[in-house]
Amino acid sequence: MLRSIRRLVAIVFFAFITLLFLDFTGTLHAWFGWMAKVQFLPAVLALNVGVVLILLGLTLLLGRVYCSVICPLGVYQDIVSWVSGKRKKNRFRYLKALTGLRYGMLGVFVVALVAGMHSIVTLLAPYSAYGRIANNLLAPLYQWANNGLAYLAERMDSYTFYETEVWIGSLPTLIVAAITLVLISILAWRGGRTYCNTICPVGTVLGFLAKYSWMKPVIDTEKCNGCGLCARNCKASCIDAKVHRIDYSRCVVCMDCIEKCKRGAISYTRRRPKLSTASIPTTENTPDKQEVNDGRRAFLTATALAAAGAALKAQEKKVDGGLAVIEKKQKPHRSTRIEPPGAVSLRHFAQHCTACQLCVSVCPNDVLRPSTDLQHLMQPEASYERGYCRPECTKCSEVCPAGAILPLTVEEKSSIQVGHAVWQKENCICVTDEVECGNCARHCPAGAIEMVPSDPANPKSIKFPAVNEERCIGCGACENLCPSRPFSAIYVEGHQVHKTV
Repeated sequence: MLRSIRRLVAIVFFAFITLLFLDFTGTLHAWFGWMAKVQFLPAVLALNVGVVLILLGLTLLLGRVYCSVICPLGVYQDIVSWVSGKRKKNRFRYLKALTGLRYGMLGVFVVALVAGMHSIVTLLAPYSAYGRIANNLLAPLYQWANNGLAYLAERMDSYTFYETEVWIGSLPTLIVAAITLVLISILAWRGGRTYCNTICPVGTVLGFLAKYSWMKPVIDTEKCNGCGLCARNCKASCIDAKVHRIDYSRCVVCMDCIEKCKRGAISYTRRRPKLSTASIPTTENTPDKQEVNDGRRAFLTATALAAAGAALKAQEKKVDGGLAVIEKKQKPHRSTRIEPPGAVSLRHFAQHCTACQLCVSVCPNDVLRPSTDLQHLMQPEASYERGYCRPECTKCSEVCPAGAILPLTVEEKSSIQVGHAVWQKENCICVTDEVECGNCARHCPAGAIEMVPSDPANPKSIKFPAVNEERCIGCGACENLCPSRPFSAIYVEGHQVHKTV
């Protein structure tokens, strides 16, 4: 019963967290957005003391149930391990804890977090790793399926579905997501919870507390006959059947051992285990060197294939009236990157963002995309080739679980300056083609752009745009709607610190 309940709750969390990244309509966040905000590392970075204390208390009470129920990456590993178990049963064995590696990885994570080495932090964070997988690999498949249904529905005069454009925001992030998926899948297929108990910093922190949990699986030495069936089905490889000992720092309370024990010798209780010094013969075998080498070769091969496959990206041409190809806009060089309103400053955003990319998945205008800058790799930044940051949209601030983008009202967002527009005279069609335009001034929601005569002495001369930097909020409407190609004649330069105008 306990195992069934644990599985049901884990499936609910996993399904809805995945849907948060897939739902391009943004409707699910109003109901299930809290599931992202109860993830351990985002709650820590957001200084959400209440959530952190609840998760720590839950671990001290019940053990590492967070890892087997709430964490989507942990549940994904359980799914892969379950599928692998259908092919080969009783495949696990007790392995000694790699304590040095576990705490070493935690030390690297903490140092990287303090030192501002954000790329390392984002690579090791478990929730963010799953978020990148969902956003970059699952979301395109989900959108293609939606577009197929929309096509069929339209043929039946139904508008239940509507078509959405499938867009890959960053090729490096796509490659990283693909490699992460392959690595996690191989480790889970072969060793169950290997990633959680060797690499994951959250698993190490919660594992330290889980050793002192009130409730835990306990082996009754009087009932146990030493068959070792529990150890051969422990995905955390933490049960030493020879001495009736469970390593609670690695146990994720999956309840599989309780389910598999035919003599009812394991129970989930607050009793302390009775230690036995007698060795009981088991059927366990130690892994040989050949098996380790095979695993290494499989890992390297799968990684290379994933990187090569992810590098292939299809490009679709857009045409004007089916005659002329419209040249796509290119990203301008910005001295300072642009972060969305609510990020406060570039430093605040970098310190709190775990690159889970939930904000990227919900942005309705394709403004946010993962950064390719090595120092801020995969952390979202704003760019306006595909759309602009509409003043009435606050979706990214509503969904950010780590406090990197603080919640905003529409009124507050409309007055926050994230950057200012800069006019590039050499790109403007008013100069190159000597024609009137004014597109940037007409669409500026802040009224920060005015068309002025190029010759002050001649009011009838061709007008050029003039930017009032004090009024500009950096929304990018001017940059996005500028007809100049491939570079806009006006672009937004970001600010280190955001301010209210």
